[in-house]
Amino acid sequence: MRDLRKYAKQTTFRLILGGILLVVVAGVGFTWIFYGKGAALSALLCIGAGLVPVILILGLFVLINWILRKHHE
Repeated sequence: MRDLRKYAKQTTFRLILGGILLVVVAGVGFTWIFYGKGAALSALLCIGAGLVPVILILGLFVLINWILRKHHE
């Protein structure tokens, strides 16, 4: 029997990761095509800076989840 919660969690993770990769690759790629290498590096820097708070918040959620699971046991 399949664990549907694990499947849903895995699918959601893959969709989010794919979306982020699509934004980064397409955004930087089109910037490179239309504006050149320097602008593409700048776009990559801006996208990376924008992802830092998202990664920190997700890390905080993972930490809270880990603490709650540890405490629940």
